[in-house]
Amino acid sequence: MTITLETHAGIATVTIRRPEVMNALDVPAKERLGEIWREVAADDAVRVVVLTGAGERAFCAGSDIKEINRTGQMVTTEVLLDAIPGVGVRLDKPVIGALHGYCIGMGMTLALHCDLRLAAHNTVIGYPEVRHGMISAMSAMRLGEVIPQAYAMELLLMARNVDAMEAYRFGLLNAVVDDVHATAAQWAERIASYPAIGVQTTKRLATFSRRAAYAAARVEAAAARDAVEAKDDFRQGAAAHQTRR
Repeated sequence: MTITLETHAGIATVTIRRPEVMNALDVPAKERLGEIWREVAADDAVRVVVLTGAGERAFCAGSDIKEINRTGQMVTTEVLLDAIPGVGVRLDKPVIGALHGYCIGMGMTLALHCDLRLAAHNTVIGYPEVRHGMISAMSAMRLGEVIPQAYAMELLLMARNVDAMEAYRFGLLNAVVDDVHATAAQWAERIASYPAIGVQTTKRLATFSRRAAYAAARVEAAAARDAVEAKDDFRQGAAAHQTRR
C-alpha cells in the first residue's frame, strides 16, 4: 500500500509510503487518502490523527509529475481536494502533521490543512508550482489565513524553498524538534487522553468558517486548474520539471 492507516489507543497514524519518489503522490495515493479521511471521520475509536511520510528524505515532495504524461493532467479536482484532510469530508478529529525532509507542493498543501504542524530540523518547505506554469489552488486560498499575507505571497509567488526555522518564525509551524515522530506521538497521546466531545467540538467551532468556504473554494479551484492545465505553459513546465530544465 502506498498509504497506510494504523490505529492504536485512539491515535490513527497515516503514513505516505512512496520513499522511492520522496513520497510524491500519484493518483492512487490521492484516492487512498480520500478514503482514509472518510474512514477516520466515521471511526468513533479515533480521537486524533498523525500524518507523516516514510523514509528519511521527505514528508511528501508534492504530486507525481509523471502522471501528466499518462493522463494529460495532474488529477481530477475532486480526487485532489478529497485527498486533503478536512476538505473532502468534515473531520472533527485533530490532525497533527509530522514533517521531515522535503515538504513541498501538494505535500505542503496536506501539511497546511493539518491542525498542528511539527517539523524536524531538516524540513524544507516550498511551493514550486508557479515556476513550472502550475498552481497550488487550495494553498493559494488558505496560506494567507495561517501566516501573514505578505509572507504567504512571497512563498507562493517567489517559489523559493525555506527551512524549518524560517517557517517557524512566521508561524507556519508549531515547533521544530529533534525527533518529530516521538514529539508527534506525545502530542497525540495528550490530546487523545482528553474527553473526545470537548476536543472535537472545539475543532468543529474553530474550523466552522473554513468549512463554510470550502464549497465555493471547490468551484474556484476546479475552474482555475482547468484554465491553467489547458495552457502550453503547463505542459512545457511539467516536461521541464521532469527533464530538470
